[in-house]
Amino acid sequence: MPSLHPTAIIDPKAQLADSVTVGPFCTVGPDVVLGEGVELVSHVVVDGHTTIGKGTKVFPFAAIGTPPQDLKFNGEVTRLEIGENNTIREHVTMNPGTDGGGGVTRVGSGGLFMVGVHVAHDCLIGDHVIFANNVVLAGHVEVDDHVVVGGHAAVHQFVRIGKHAMIGGASAVERDIIPFGTVIGNRATLQGMNVVGMKRRGFSRAELHILRDAIRILFSGDEVTTQIPVIEATYPESPGVAELLAFLRGESKRGLIRPGEDAQV
Repeated sequence: MPSLHPTAIIDPKAQLADSVTVGPFCTVGPDVVLGEGVELVSHVVVDGHTTIGKGTKVFPFAAIGTPPQDLKFNGEVTRLEIGENNTIREHVTMNPGTDGGGGVTRVGSGGLFMVGVHVAHDCLIGDHVIFANNVVLAGHVEVDDHVVVGGHAAVHQFVRIGKHAMIGGASAVERDIIPFGTVIGNRATLQGMNVVGMKRRGFSRAELHILRDAIRILFSGDEVTTQIPVIEATYPESPGVAELLAFLRGESKRGLIRPGEDAQV
């Protein structure tokens, strides 16, 4: 049976796996589903149509699945789906989706969300991300796998962030970030590639050189769209370049962050 502290308030309709732990003064709503090994440490609120995958640990004063901060939201049924083995630290807030944004906020697996992170409505977050303290995402942001975001960074609504990208602390991000890119500043500009992170994840030196050259080609002209066929023809067999091109061909509402004056690209 789940381990439930006597001070916790758990709606009888909530679905809790046998190995769930709910600590003191937590509140769990009727439409919540908690998977195997989920732990709510204490003073956690989980509400709405929220699913939390196995092995995820939620620390005190997090508010998960409460209504989105969107004036258009009128109580419609929307969802928040959180994957497995995440660490959600103190005072994190994650909101469900809205009808106008697809109806679901989705968080992947293996992520670390440090103190005070906010994930707004209709965000789509990949696997193995790291969001440092007080990172805030506006609505409809898409973050792919292995992204690292420095503390106090803020991301504009509808921005897309590609795989293996890194955002420096206190940055204001108002445009899309290409996969493998590193950005910093207010407003953020592209500074180069996330070489350290990519090496840690097994990228070879040869692949790093290919990607650096592809990014240089991409920003060598005024219009990045004209450079896509050039990159594809130059590096037709590179998996990293294929990832970059797939991102560039995706729908963008904000445009790309371009290199800054001192960028190493």
